[in-house]
Amino acid sequence: AREAPAAAFDLALEELVLYELHVGTFTRDGTLAAAGRRLAELRELGVTAVEVMPVGTFPGNRGWGYDGLHTWAPHEVYGGPDGLRAFVAVAHELELGVVLDVVYNHVGPGSEAFRAFGPWFTDRFETPWGDALDYRLRGVREWAIQNAEHWVREYAIDGLRLDAVHAVADDEPEHVLAELARRVHVLRPGALVISEMGIPDFRPLEQWGHDAMWLDSLHHELHVALTGERDGYYAAHDGSMSAIARELRRPQGGRLVACAQNHDQVGNRAVGNRLPVAKLRLAQAVVLFSRFTPLLFQGEEHAEPRPFQFFTDHLDPRIAEATREGRRREFAAFAGFDGEVPDPQALATFERSVLEPAAGDREQRRFVERLLCLRRELPQELVVNADDAARTLELRRGRACLRLDFAALSVELDA
Repeated sequence: AREAPAAAFDLALEELVLYELHVGTFTRDGTLAAAGRRLAELRELGVTAVEVMPVGTFPGNRGWGYDGLHTWAPHEVYGGPDGLRAFVAVAHELELGVVLDVVYNHVGPGSEAFRAFGPWFTDRFETPWGDALDYRLRGVREWAIQNAEHWVREYAIDGLRLDAVHAVADDEPEHVLAELARRVHVLRPGALVISEMGIPDFRPLEQWGHDAMWLDSLHHELHVALTGERDGYYAAHDGSMSAIARELRRPQGGRLVACAQNHDQVGNRAVGNRLPVAKLRLAQAVVLFSRFTPLLFQGEEHAEPRPFQFFTDHLDPRIAEATREGRRREFAAFAGFDGEVPDPQALATFERSVLEPAAGDREQRRFVERLLCLRRELPQELVVNADDAARTLELRRGRACLRLDFAALSVELDA
């Protein structure tokens, strides 16, 4: 008999602390059952919800999950439907919410299976990953909306993180992602809908009824300030203290999700390398002291030394080679990189990305735990003072004061 769905667990946005994990690399076993056995330590850290990267079935055994094909079926390699239900039940017993990453901007390799059943796609729009779905058609809209309802109803998922919503094109009077949020909230009023959308496009919050959206621009300013990198999308950011302060003053508060690192910002680097611990602490301190909803990426609580690389297991050799070549071509244009890009199809690339918590930094864990404990007591008001010449920031919330020196890579907290 199949597992029954766990009881619902409503998340309070003002108390939300997210932890993003990839099932396949979070533990050596790479299963939902093994991930469930580590949830208690996240609760002790101060996390209130885990954000699980996509679990819908995709071709092959290894992948980030964003090229899913059978999007209604939890990947058997991870534990299948019963594995997901059991994982959610363990989380809820610990009073941890579960937010699931879902993808409605494209389908992965094998989309010809969709074409066999109807006109799913349109050439009116383009996406970076494949043909655009035609959301003018009621059947296509229902595919996405009912899929969102499916995770909430059948698996007691507490929230959805909608991937790259800028690439979900729809010219109907009610945008498909507005209809999706409305119906999810009718089905489960306490469920959260969180969008990945770039600033300054606030449609998810202002027009579509979403509860929160990602704030990548704070990450980008922090990254440039800490590394000096200006390749790719970092070219639009100067990393000045005043730019970081400007991001921190955004009025949306907890409706914006901020991070020091996430799967994209680490994994889409050429070799998937993470920030060194001293730089990581500055970025974490800013994020965790801010008014935004914080997101931790797996391993950063113990300054994980291993990378998180881009890995795939495409079964079609043509797609596999196109993926390899695409990665090489992307980073050939980066002035700051002249090394070898890891082969995404190689098993070793995946294995290098598996966490090693035993090699972690215990002092770093105490640092994160202290900040998460403190933020529960902080008032909403945030005062930010920036000094571009000295490369320092001072953040105040009530009697607590955080001083950051980006030149000396030092963090001082008075609370």
